[in-house]
Order: sequence, then structure tokens, then C-alpha cells
Amino acid sequence: MSLKKVVACIKNNKNFLITSHTNLEGDALGSELAFYNLLKKLGKAATVINEDNLPYGYDFLPQKNKLIKFKDNLKEIKFDCFVVLDCSDLSRTGEVYRLNSEKKTILNIDHHISNQKFGNINWVEPHVSSCSEMIYKLSKALGLALDRDTAILLYTGILADTGSFRYSNVTSFTHKAVSKLLKFKLDIPHIYRSVYENIPFADMKLLTRILLGIKQEAKGRIVWFQVKRDMLRNKKLFFDLSEHVLSFGRAIKDAQVVVLFKENLGVKNEIRVNFRSQGKVDVNRIAQFFGGGGHKAASGCTIKGKIDNVRRMVLNKIKDSLK
Repeated sequence: MSLKKVVACIKNNKNFLITSHTNLEGDALGSELAFYNLLKKLGKAATVINEDNLPYGYDFLPQKNKLIKFKDNLKEIKFDCFVVLDCSDLSRTGEVYRLNSEKKTILNIDHHISNQKFGNINWVEPHVSSCSEMIYKLSKALGLALDRDTAILLYTGILADTGSFRYSNVTSFTHKAVSKLLKFKLDIPHIYRSVYENIPFADMKLLTRILLGIKQEAKGRIVWFQVKRDMLRNKKLFFDLSEHVLSFGRAIKDAQVVVLFKENLGVKNEIRVNFRSQGKVDVNRIAQFFGGGGHKAASGCTIKGKIDNVRRMVLNKIKDSLK
């Protein structure tokens, strides 16, 4: 889909509802709030509604007060265009997609290779580092000057989805874009600490318990961890530990695929599975086999069943991909 069609869609509509995927993280937040800022510069009306609240660690973001949590009483909200950012499947918006009951134009902006092209207008670039990088491109296409708040949002999104600029999705354009953002004298240490070095002590103790349970398969080419419900019972988890766990696994010599299995506290016999690959194994294909998706090197899915059975199925599928 041409970027020109995205620009035309924005110029031809006046009122926008913006959302992203459940389990919000840096790129989802950065891209949707930066998109909100661009619309306001154009004199457009916009509302940001998500399934979830602002996650722990991101309360430094400008415009965070613009984020609205989905509620049934929002059903009567009026808009001309339904904008979905950083989301491969419309159902991943949670209940928010139900707000588009009048089937207004859907603008789908995303960088996941597994994107279902569910929009009326689909701008999907799987080789771009992040949705935030795409919003940076959009600002240029719209002829809009950046400001410091938008630069913070876009930098945070790019930082989060590139693993601090260490993943293979980083390109020369990524660094050129970031160099423009850094001209606004961003507090890089503060942003990094907020996102990565802000773990409460109780959560750090839990992290050590999870890491102690590390296991290997396939002569060390597969590394996996699991988080059972009883590890989380009677405890409010502030920080999402998934990325930290997966990063430890990726650092192990000879590990090609790292997997985290996590029992869903809210739904019995539902397992969230996160995959990371060092590049040789396409974990997006494995996740898609189980109804999920994402990127070649980073994907996820949710599977119904007991954790031991789910783990067995997933590990067998990964082993098949290693042959």
C-alpha cells in the first residue's frame, strides 16, 4: 500500500480513533501517541483507546494522559477513521475493535510480517524496525515538523522494538531517523532506565526464580523457561519480565531459539508463549502454526491447554524446524 494513500486518508478524514494491541509496550505506545500528535498538528480530532492501562515503567511518556482504557460506555464514540497501529490482527486490539460497529474506514499501519491486511487501507512494511519508525516516515510525508514530545515517543518506540538497536531489523535509515530525534536533546539514560532498569525488588526476586528453572533441548539449540500460576499467586506483578527472561536465554552460547511459557492468571488452561530466534529459525511460522504471529526473530501465541502439554507440542514443533 502506498504511503500516499495513507496521507490521503488522513487528509480526507476529520475525526480519528487510534488503538493498538493488547499487552502494550514501547512501540505500541510510542507510535499511537506520536500519531495522535501528528493529527493534532493538522487540526484533526483524535482519541486513543486501548484494551489495557499504561504499563509499568512508561509513565514518563508525554501525552500519557491522552490514553483511555476501553469501557463499554464508549460504544457511542464518534469517529470517521479507525486507526490500528503495530497490530497484526484486528482481534489483538482486544474489545476495542467493537467500537467500530458502523464499519468506518480502517487504517492499518504495521511492521509485522504476519499482518492479516485487515484494513481498508493497509500500510505494512515488515522490514522496518518498528511502527514508530513508520510514523517517523509519515511525519515527513505529511510535511510536519517534529517536536520534542513526539521525538521522545518515537525514540522510545524504536528503542523498545529493536532491543536497544541490537536486532537485525535495524537499518541505516533507523539510525538516520534516530539521529534526527536526538537533536531534541532527549534524556537517553532516563528513557533507558525507565524501560529496562526499573524493576521493583519483589519482581527481581521472581525473575531469579524463573531463571533458576532454565532448561535446554536439542543439544542446547533450544532454551526454555516457564512461569506457572502458583509463582504469581497473591502477588501483583508490576514489571513485565518477559523481555528480561528472553534476553538471558538469547545470551546463551549455541541457543538458536528461546521460549517462555507462561500460564495466564485470568484464564484457566491458557498459556502465553513467547519466542525469540537468533535468525536461523523463523519463529513467526511456528507462532502462526499455533494461531499467533509476529516477526521472523520475535513472535508469540496463546494456546489453550495445560502447560506441560502445550510445552511438549511447541518444543516438538521447534525441533522439527531445526532438522
